[in-house]
Amino acid sequence: MLYADIYSKHATVCAKCTVPESEFQLEGDYLIGGLFDIHQVNSSFYHHRPEAIDCSSAPFILSSYRRFQLMRFSVEEINNSTKLLPNVSLGYEIFDHCTDSVNFPGPLNLIAVNGLIQPLEEPHKNLSKVIAVVGTYTSPQARAVAPLFMMNLIPMVSYGAASSIFSRRQIYPSFMRTVHASKDVIEVIFSILTEFNWKWVAFLYVDDSYGIDGLQLFLKKIKDTDICLAYNKALDHYSDYKAIFKQINAQNVNVIIVFAPEWTVEELMKSVKQINVTNKVWIAGDAWSLNKKIRDQIQGIKSIGTVLGVAEPNMTIPGFREFIYSFKAQTHCENAKQQKFCNQICHCSSLTAEEIIDADPSFSFPVYSAVYSIAHALHNILQCGAYGCKANIKVYPHMVILCLLSLNLTLFKNCVQVPTSVCSTECDVGYKKTQYGIHKCCFNCTICPNGTYNNITEDPYSCINCNNTQWSEEGSTSCSLRVVEYTPFTDIWAIGIMVGAFILVFISLALSVLFALNYNTPVVKSAGGPMCFLILGCLSLSSLSVFFYFGEPTVAFCILRYLPFLLFFTVCLACFVVRSFQIVCIFKIAAQIPKLHSWWMKYHGQWLFITVAFVTQAIFLLINYIYAPPSSKMDIYWNPQKIILGCDIDFKAALISLVLPLLFCFLCFVFSYMGKDLPKNYNEAKAITFCLLLLILTWIIFATGSILYQGKYMQPLQSLAVLSSLYSFLLWYFFPKCYIIIFQPQKNTHHYFQNLIQSYTKTISQ
Repeated sequence: MLYADIYSKHATVCAKCTVPESEFQLEGDYLIGGLFDIHQVNSSFYHHRPEAIDCSSAPFILSSYRRFQLMRFSVEEINNSTKLLPNVSLGYEIFDHCTDSVNFPGPLNLIAVNGLIQPLEEPHKNLSKVIAVVGTYTSPQARAVAPLFMMNLIPMVSYGAASSIFSRRQIYPSFMRTVHASKDVIEVIFSILTEFNWKWVAFLYVDDSYGIDGLQLFLKKIKDTDICLAYNKALDHYSDYKAIFKQINAQNVNVIIVFAPEWTVEELMKSVKQINVTNKVWIAGDAWSLNKKIRDQIQGIKSIGTVLGVAEPNMTIPGFREFIYSFKAQTHCENAKQQKFCNQICHCSSLTAEEIIDADPSFSFPVYSAVYSIAHALHNILQCGAYGCKANIKVYPHMVILCLLSLNLTLFKNCVQVPTSVCSTECDVGYKKTQYGIHKCCFNCTICPNGTYNNITEDPYSCINCNNTQWSEEGSTSCSLRVVEYTPFTDIWAIGIMVGAFILVFISLALSVLFALNYNTPVVKSAGGPMCFLILGCLSLSSLSVFFYFGEPTVAFCILRYLPFLLFFTVCLACFVVRSFQIVCIFKIAAQIPKLHSWWMKYHGQWLFITVAFVTQAIFLLINYIYAPPSSKMDIYWNPQKIILGCDIDFKAALISLVLPLLFCFLCFVFSYMGKDLPKNYNEAKAITFCLLLLILTWIIFATGSILYQGKYMQPLQSLAVLSSLYSFLLWYFFPKCYIIIFQPQKNTHHYFQNLIQSYTKTISQ
């Protein structure tokens, strides 16, 4: 057993009473509990032992006190009515719920029976006299106390808790609210941003479940939109507002969403005035948008900017003004009877009727609606009519829940609506019907997902799939044709790359002429002699592949994208392997293995090696294209609204055509390393190694890009990688030779080369 009155022993410390007991308590046939934060604790409390908190010593919240009085007025109005609950009286037990952490005496008292709580008792036996609870105001308060009421399925009708977690019926089966959920508020805020085309915003939120839920809902809403959350920050009692606004200004954010209760915003606006934050757009959540105290704060800040807000309807409740004047006109005894329970005291006798009436009206109508909803549910349960309510019906809280869930209540609306009689309302466009039961009039509505559509005249019960050349958004009524994309020859990227290919061919031709004119010079011979012309020719032929990456892909284009490059570039690599080997052979291997050098020279080993490489690579390519030829393809997965035309390659089959290029790259590295200490005019190690590193870097960049991006510019990216590979050898291998031939002819003599060889020989002999 858990004793609810354990706290009352410590409650004597808060027993000062200046108002009548009846302000918090009223006897009646059925009791409604009330939880109102008349006072608000802004900081955490730490205790060494269990003890109740004295809410009356905390800061007073006038708007909450107005809501508290509105509940009292609503009950009195219902009791004075002869139509809603004739011959039945409502009572209330209200508590000042000033914090969500150490303020449980009130809620425990509401669920207790004769001061005892028996959680393991049989259902519907020895239950509390309380049939429902109105409260709490904030989401953190509701999360703290809701499990106590859910235990016995006591309806908890909140007039302010908006967090989306309370929509989970399996966790909060008896929780209801008379306010819009935070999701609806975020929807309106999103509409405001969209309407004014504000895309760069900050989101300040209170550091509790309400604020965090608002942030998560906002992030979910702006996902896949043009709106960006530039900055977000949780606010609490210790927030450094100067640092916050310094960061906001540093990021040039002009629109600030504030999702927090009134007391947090009051602190925020104090800092705004002190820091002199000006010319911002402020978007207020419904928790403070109508708060008069904050409005006065804002009006006192020069050039604060524009303030927009989302708010619950501000309804004028007839009779409330007269009720407050009548209540304040009564003479109260200063020595009123001591409170029965802690936190049923206010110290509010000094307030005037005008101050209460003119206080912030936010969430007043939800309180009124909550009380009337409970009363109407009780009206239905007791089967009340013109001659009264049935007295022989035992009312249990779970019965009130069922009536509240089916209740359709309209207050303060004078027009007679046309009655409707439908099992299910018609689905919105883009939704399919899913029949339940035996009648076709009863159905659920399910939105059709992306890639499908619903045609109500064709089949309202199905989402029809779009074909591969079409697309649709969620909730569509038809499909749209996908845009077919590829890189045409007229594209700026295509033109630039093709111009680059022509320049490469022109440079290769110019170098061939230069080398031919200086054919017998040592520089040309050290570069490879006749082999130079083969390399330059193969580089030019390899560039033919570039031209087939543009235009609409066909089978022929897909083959010619890879054939010239893989064939002739392999010959280029074979030439560099031979060239590296020859230099190493002359200076290092010839003396050690003279027969190998003799055989190499006699049978023209370099040309034999290049020929074998050419024939082998041609055979590999032929095998590849016979068994797994490239073909054109349509990529329908990268972008649901587009079809990207490209070439389909069997990468496993294509590996055979990459064996020789990879092997030759490896051999070039090996021979270049072996010849790193040769005479610099014969030492091609640095040039070849640098060319190979550029080659590898180019294809690593391309591979990374192909993983991250699969759009139509994937083809220009690959053609650019091919062209970069060719330029790496053209520029870094041949241009240094050209520079010596043209600008340093003194180094292009037999005498200069002989001196280098003699110096190398002396170094080796030493």
